[in-house]
Amino acid sequence: MDKILKDKKAIFIFIAPALIMFVLILVIPIFQMVYYSLCDYAALTPPEFIGLANYKKLFFKDSTFRIALKNSIFFMLFSAVTQQVIGILLAVFLTNIPKGRNVFKNIYYLPSVLSSAALGLLWAFMFNPKIGINQLLAQFGIKGPLWLMDSKGFIVLPMWVIAFVALWQYVGQNMMLYMAQITGISKDIYEASYVDGASKPAAFRYITLPLIRPMMVTSLSLNCIGSLKFFDLVYNMTQGGPNHRTEVLATELYAEGFNYFKYGYASAISVVLLVMCLIVTLLVKKVIKVETYES
Repeated sequence: MDKILKDKKAIFIFIAPALIMFVLILVIPIFQMVYYSLCDYAALTPPEFIGLANYKKLFFKDSTFRIALKNSIFFMLFSAVTQQVIGILLAVFLTNIPKGRNVFKNIYYLPSVLSSAALGLLWAFMFNPKIGINQLLAQFGIKGPLWLMDSKGFIVLPMWVIAFVALWQYVGQNMMLYMAQITGISKDIYEASYVDGASKPAAFRYITLPLIRPMMVTSLSLNCIGSLKFFDLVYNMTQGGPNHRTEVLATELYAEGFNYFKYGYASAISVVLLVMCLIVTLLVKKVIKVETYES
């Protein structure tokens, strides 16, 4: 084995297939996308280079894009805060209960393995004012709001509804990641802290939180990137309506590319989305300091 690891030619042969696939599937499409974003490119016409015209239109003329950008940032911040906090609390709670841990773990995790498209249709049905939750509220004399059709406010009610549905669906995924990290912490550390007089909240603050920071970076990065490129629930619950008020970057990209066949303009949105994902990932790694503990 050591001889193979020292043989550079053998190493290259082993990694070459994965490297070729990586270049073909990821690197080349990214460069192609950046080039198309600088072109006027529709379905039936060849790409025509126009420089930064698509980006100027995006940021200075396209009001729908600004709404989509605002909603995507809101969705990312809401998901990052709520899913991380609730995920950590659930993980701590479930790792400390003696009985029923697996039952509750499966209940919380189940929504995250279900199809977002199917759940989007299910929740759209439940929030339908004629046949859903409003009918249940009417039995108690309460007039329910237009859950998915209200268009008032800086962040409209349908956007809040979608955010809470996404929280319900994906909080179990974050919980599982943190449970895996917490269960790997030696119980001897906690017992030593209790002997020294530390309370459980103090042990959580000074032992658990520092030791789960590596997982926090991973979970928060995945959470933020997933929120920025979120599509399924939004499309199936509102399709960006009413009046584009629930558009996010992914639905706007889809509409420009597949409804209006503006491939160059859609590529510009893709580049903005890619840059935002990279910036968020770097910020997460910068803000959350991970320390190395040696035994």
